[in-house]
Amino acid sequence: MTTQEDHVPHPVVVAVDGPSGSGKSSVCRRVAARLGLAYLDTGAMYRAATWWCLENGIDLDATDTVTAAVERMPLEVGVDPEGPTFTVGGRDVGEAIRTAAISSVVSRVATNLDARADLGERQRRIIAVECSAEGWSGGRGVVVEGRDITTVIAPDADVRLLLTASEEARLARRARELHGDADAASVEATRSHVVGRDAQDSTVVEFMTAADGVVTVDSSDLDLEQTVEAVLTVVARVTSA
Repeated sequence: MTTQEDHVPHPVVVAVDGPSGSGKSSVCRRVAARLGLAYLDTGAMYRAATWWCLENGIDLDATDTVTAAVERMPLEVGVDPEGPTFTVGGRDVGEAIRTAAISSVVSRVATNLDARADLGERQRRIIAVECSAEGWSGGRGVVVEGRDITTVIAPDADVRLLLTASEEARLARRARELHGDADAASVEATRSHVVGRDAQDSTVVEFMTAADGVVTVDSSDLDLEQTVEAVLTVVARVTSA
């Protein structure tokens, strides 16, 4: 794939927030690949933490126990945008963390403030490594996406974006992803994974509206490649300023 590496200063951190179904993961992976940067999906880290707690028989409502479990979770994150990986204790959990069972309860870990603090520190360390010669990117930088990246994890990122879309568009995308169709039944079956999860996560972090200095990209009427191009345009404009 042709990259645009020569047009990006080094290192560069691109921080992207947004609600469920806005296309963050797909868009950010492609943007990272095009720019020769690492890619970090912080939402998957919360999914891995949820999987770890359930695997160890921990009640997700026992906040202190969850925090202690998350703090000792042996998580390793691979940041190659062409094949990001999540390994816990040597076990590849990339598929296991994407199940409906994890999606339905991940907000119970994501709204645990102490668990968020631990995972947030891990995310900052990964960003720092990718801005150094030791990183997978060789110090070129990273595209990192999630819920609180532009405001909490990397408020000083070179590029800060909110990737959003209408509720209708987000529900349709997630329905096609989970059920292969966006008919009325599929959309309704998907509602809790999109609207419900956003409502829960919104109790601890704001990701529906852009903070000061954050550029909004609305993908409601854009396909995947058009959204990628829109984000790349913002990155080029901001990093060349």
